[in-house]
Amino acid sequence: MTALASAAGSSVVVLEEVTRTYAGGVTALVGVSLTVHRGEMAAIVGPSGSGKSTLLNVIGTLDRPTSGRVVIDGHDVAALSDRQLSALRAQSIGFVFQQFHLPAGVSALDSVAYGLLYSGTGQRARRERAAAALERVGLGRRLDHRPHELSGGEKQRVAIARAVVGEPAVLLADEPTGALDSKAGAAVMELLHELNESGTTILVITHDRSIADSLPRQVAMLDGRVQSDSATATATDSAALGATC
Repeated sequence: MTALASAAGSSVVVLEEVTRTYAGGVTALVGVSLTVHRGEMAAIVGPSGSGKSTLLNVIGTLDRPTSGRVVIDGHDVAALSDRQLSALRAQSIGFVFQQFHLPAGVSALDSVAYGLLYSGTGQRARRERAAAALERVGLGRRLDHRPHELSGGEKQRVAIARAVVGEPAVLLADEPTGALDSKAGAAVMELLHELNESGTTILVITHDRSIADSLPRQVAMLDGRVQSDSATATATDSAALGATC
C-alpha cells in the first residue's frame, strides 16, 4: 500500500464519474466527480435524499460504486479485496457519526485505544497514543470517565479522538453536531477547525447550510449530483479574472 499511497500526490479522495444504483433501479449517485486534496476542509451539504450519505459511504469504502472510479489515499478501490478495503479503512479513514457509538462502561482512554486495535500496535503504545489524542481534543482530564459521566459534547470529542488517533488520511464527519445543543455543537466545530489547521483533511457531511458556510469549501448535492462546488467556482472565477487582465 505504501507505494500506491506515495503516488497519490496531494489528492486524498478522487472520484471520477461515480454512479451508485441500488436494486429496484434507485440511483443515489449520478456521475459524481470530486477531488479532495490533503489538508482541505470541506462540507458536503444537501437535503435528505440528495445523495450525500451515499457519497460518504463510497468515499469511506463502505459501499462500492456501480460505475466510475474511486481512489482513496492513492488506492484504486476497485482493485482491492474486501480484506484490503478493511485495511484501507483502518489505516486511512477516520469516521465520526452523529451518534457517538461509545461502548457503555468503557473508559474514554480504552474507547480511543480501541481505534488502534487492528494497527499492530502494542497495548501500552495504544493507550499512550489514545491519551495523547484525548489531550489533543481537550479531554486530558477525562481519561478514566465512562460515557455516562460525559456530556454530549465530551462524548463527541472522545469519538473524534478515536477517529484521529491513527492519523488517518481523511476524517469523515457525518452530521457531527446533530445530537448536540448549539453550544456543544459550536465547540465541536471549533475543534474540527483546529484539527484541520494542524493538517488533518476533513469532510463534514451535513444538511445544515450554516455549518457548510463556515467551512472553506462547500460541495452541494442534489438528486445524486454535485450541484455546485465552491472550489470549482473559485477556480473558474480566477481563470476568468486572469483572462481579462
